[in-house]
Amino acid sequence: MNRAKREAIFSRWRTLNPEPRTELNYSSPFELLVAVLLSAQATDVGVNKATAKLFPVANTPEAILALGVEGLKHYIKTIGLFNSKAENLIKTCRILVEQHNSQVPDNREALEALPGVGRKTANVVLNTAFRQLAMAVDTHIFRVSNRTGIAPGKNVLEVEKRLLRLVPAEFLLDAHHWLILHGRYICKARTPQCTACPIEDLCEYRKKTSEK
Repeated sequence: MNRAKREAIFSRWRTLNPEPRTELNYSSPFELLVAVLLSAQATDVGVNKATAKLFPVANTPEAILALGVEGLKHYIKTIGLFNSKAENLIKTCRILVEQHNSQVPDNREALEALPGVGRKTANVVLNTAFRQLAMAVDTHIFRVSNRTGIAPGKNVLEVEKRLLRLVPAEFLLDAHHWLILHGRYICKARTPQCTACPIEDLCEYRKKTSEK
């Protein structure tokens, strides 16, 4: 895919959605960190239902520490892997209080040192909370990048690096959101909705569907 096509694709997405946002509900960097940590192998809808009950009670590291592991589990038990997530979140909150003055750090090294926080989670927080150039590649973005030809790669890190290099600079800050929303609602895993796709004529996928 050439640069002109990429520019056209992201230009269309920007026209349709000028200010794309994550579908996770949050009102602070800490709430976002919690939501993203809980979202592994879970839907945003499911996470939002849980945090809608958790955040009014505890939305700071100190407040979640006060709940304890068992108290926290009560609020997140509807989410997959809630046992390990509760353990990691409590450990993360303790580190934030003891080492970061209860603030979410705005650098990758410190974020990835937090229990349960991997590269993808760190990238989401850096990009969404702190508006830094970072590309969080999940299954949707990996699929869209490869299927469309925007930034094909054999693994998530390769796709991440290619996206950062190939996406035109003016679109980079919000590219993560446009890609994930496109993968979630249009370029679906089993049956991409090609007839409803706003970039169908620019996409280089060879097995486009004709179903309406």
